[in-house]
Amino acid sequence: MTEALKRDYQVCEEIGRGRFGAVFRCISRISGDSFALKSIDKRLISGDSLDSQCILTEPKILEFLSPHPHVVQIFSTYEDDSHLHIVMELCSSQDLYRRIIDKGVFSESESRLVITQVLQAISHMHRSGIVHRDIKPDNIMFSSEENLVKLTDFGSADFFSKESGEAVRGVVGTPYYVAPEVLAGREYNEKVDVWSAGVVLYIMLAGFPPFYGETVSEIFEAVLRGNLRFPTRVFQSVPSVVKDLLRRMLCKDVSRRFSADQALSKTSMDNKARAVTDLI
Repeated sequence: MTEALKRDYQVCEEIGRGRFGAVFRCISRISGDSFALKSIDKRLISGDSLDSQCILTEPKILEFLSPHPHVVQIFSTYEDDSHLHIVMELCSSQDLYRRIIDKGVFSESESRLVITQVLQAISHMHRSGIVHRDIKPDNIMFSSEENLVKLTDFGSADFFSKESGEAVRGVVGTPYYVAPEVLAGREYNEKVDVWSAGVVLYIMLAGFPPFYGETVSEIFEAVLRGNLRFPTRVFQSVPSVVKDLLRRMLCKDVSRRFSADQALSKTSMDNKARAVTDLI
């Protein structure tokens, strides 16, 4: 830990761990407020790798996106020869992955509440020229306010430019959630985030992923096929508008796949329609 970090914060217990470091709870010595401290061990990252490029630009990306109600906020950074330390907003509740494990299946209204906030974060990112590339339940946190969702972990994120038409490259993501065009090794655009969000929505409704395999290679093969199905035993009570939304978010043809704004518009229209129905 740098001397400046130790001067400003009291570092407490570890609350998470990843490939390149750990996350701790820390307390401001000035305000007494709690924060999350992400400590990245730079020695574990190859100097010219894609991981290095993304992880070390994470603070810049978070600063670019903050503040936003559905993006975890960054407060300060500290760096020395071996580590990069990022002080961020502490989400004191559990992540969506843990809620799915505990809860199993979400109702359609519960799923809609979560995915609408996720899409608002994605829309904000894409308008800012940033693609996340690793949207999954583990990176969707609930804040201390029970139903407030925050998107986190921008260690795989990158900048892109719609104006220049510059495509994004690099095989980045997590099995089950990665878009087929990424696995195919092609250039891709920000709509990979919409695909991943569609997988998250499907899992909340069904309790299992839309593209399944016993091994990583089998999962990737299923994703590349993109054969989207809605088993009757699970989806018979799910409204057709929601299944239509999933078809457009999990569309292999990127030109026909919804953008984040289109998906968000669809959820908003559905919310308004339900509000009118409730009043009748």
